[in-house]
Formats: sequence, C-alpha cells, structure tokens
Amino acid sequence: MEQQVIELDGAIGGGQVLRSALSLSMVTGRAFRIKHIRAKRSRPGLLRQHLTAVLAAAEVCGAKTCGATLGSQSLSFEPGVIRGGDYQFDIGTAGSCTLVLQTLLPALLQAPQASRVRISGGTHNPLAPPTDFLSRSWLPLLRRMGGNVELELLRHGFVPAGGGEFEASVQPSTLSRLDLCERGATVSQQALALAAGLAPTVARRELDQVARRLRMAPDALHHITLDPARGPGNVLLLEYVFEHVTEVFSAFGQVSLRSERVADAAINQAADWLRSGAAVAEHLADQLLLPMALAGGGSFTTPRMTEHLHSNIAVIEQFLPIRIECREEGAECMRVELSAR
Repeated sequence: MEQQVIELDGAIGGGQVLRSALSLSMVTGRAFRIKHIRAKRSRPGLLRQHLTAVLAAAEVCGAKTCGATLGSQSLSFEPGVIRGGDYQFDIGTAGSCTLVLQTLLPALLQAPQASRVRISGGTHNPLAPPTDFLSRSWLPLLRRMGGNVELELLRHGFVPAGGGEFEASVQPSTLSRLDLCERGATVSQQALALAAGLAPTVARRELDQVARRLRMAPDALHHITLDPARGPGNVLLLEYVFEHVTEVFSAFGQVSLRSERVADAAINQAADWLRSGAAVAEHLADQLLLPMALAGGGSFTTPRMTEHLHSNIAVIEQFLPIRIECREEGAECMRVELSAR
C-alpha cells in the first residue's frame, strides 16, 4: 500500500524544517510537500544554500522534485534509493556548507557503500554552525552513537566572499542510543580568534575581552591568522571540553560591531549554558535531535525550548514512530527524552 505524502507548513520555522524533512524523507522513503518555506524570514523561500541542500539530497537518493528553484516557497520531494559514492556540491555563495552536509549525513550513513562529499561555499557563516562546531562538538557525539564520519576543512570561507571548502568521508553505519544528561568533569577551555585580511588588533581585542570576563589563562587564548585571500573574515570560538561533551560557541566580526561586542556575543552564550547546568546548549540540542530519533531513542538536557527545537520535533514526529517528551528540571534546565511509539 502506497504511503500518504506528508504535508508540511514551513511557516512553523526556518530552513531547518526543510533540511530535517529532506533528511527524514531520504531515510524513510516517504515523500513530502512543503509550503510557506521560511515564510517568516526577511527573505522567504529557498536561498542558495537551501536550494543546494535540496538538489544535493535529490542527487544522493535519485529524488523527483517540483519547485526546486531559487525563491520558491513550496516544494515536493519524492525520494528514490540512497546511493553512496563521490559527490561535489558548490553553493556558489557564502551559504553554509555545514547545513548542507548535515542534511545529507543521515542518508549517507544508510547508503550501501562509503561516500566522499566535498562542499564549497561558506564554512564560517554567522547564521549557521561553523565547521569547528561540527568537528569538535557534534561529530564526536555522532561517532559515539556509531556514526563513522570524518571531516577535513580545506579552506575557510567567510561571508560575504565564501570560497571555503571541506570534505567529509562517510562509512555506512548504524546509530545507537545516546543519553547525554550530564556534562561530567571539566577537562579544558580555550578561546580562538580567527582572522583573515584584518588588522591584528581585531583578534587581540576580542581575546582581551574574553580574558577580562571569563578569566581565561593567557595560554588558553589563541590568535590564529589565516591567509588574507580568505578574508575579510573573523570569528571568535569558545571551546569548553567536559568529560561527556564539548561545546563550541561562536560570534562573527562585522564592519559595524566593535571587537568587544563580538566577544560579548560568544561569552554571553557560553555563560548562559554554564549557568544552566544542562549538558548541551541550544544549537547542539537542535542538531542531536534527528540522529537520536534515527537511533530509536536517547535523551539530553538543554537550557530551554527554542523555536528550532520545537519545529524540529514537529517534523520528526510526522516521519518517524518516535515520541519526544520535554519536561523542565529546574528553572534553567529541560530534559528531552526520545522513545519508540
């Protein structure tokens, strides 16, 4: 008996609604239609990175699509059979490479053979997790669940120029349950200020602000100068390594923003998470949900419900026989539990 096409309203969230639907459609073989894509965003519809994710997903599973054009606010996607192999995708702008990769990974883990995926565009984009977050925070947890994925950053790509590139190697893998409700003991912390084509004072002032507000030791503060051809670009990364989880917080330099305010943006994210006592911060919570659902269960604690988390839950529950329960555990901590329906 043919399964009914899943109907989605993209107005419940942003691009993550589309990306999660693509991932889930590929791995379940269930077709979907989505309307009002990114309806509440300042530039609604498919931007270049969203269109690249759609076309890349279609290539990986031989899908039939309708509405896969720039600016489109509706899309139908009918998946075929997942194929591993060598893939190369060029976003053509500074749109996020990491979000395109995360869309494809669930399917490639279930492919019948290994895959190599090279994606070019923005590797460090203020509206998406930077490559460092994937490699240091998210992928280690995916590997703990059984996912065999390696990621190599080949070139940095900042907004607006783009031109960055990375390559992922994916071995077919079966994901297993992960429970991540405590951070465990503190291992280390560090701050990295990356700058390309900018005066050295930019990174120095960011790190000075980190030292003032977070009391980080001088040997934990790192100024990394990148090839000026990769710029102009700047990102401050705060990395906290605990026994059970590593979190990476980021903030991006902008022409109109003082270096101290850039640093404050990352510091405030980190301080919010540290104060909460939760195992994972907001961005990592969003991105753990789908692999845990595909594993058939799992749990984590996070500071609060967010729009991304809420919309992601709604999409996942339409595709998979998974129950996702959220309950408060104190004023600044929420437990998310996934189990089979």
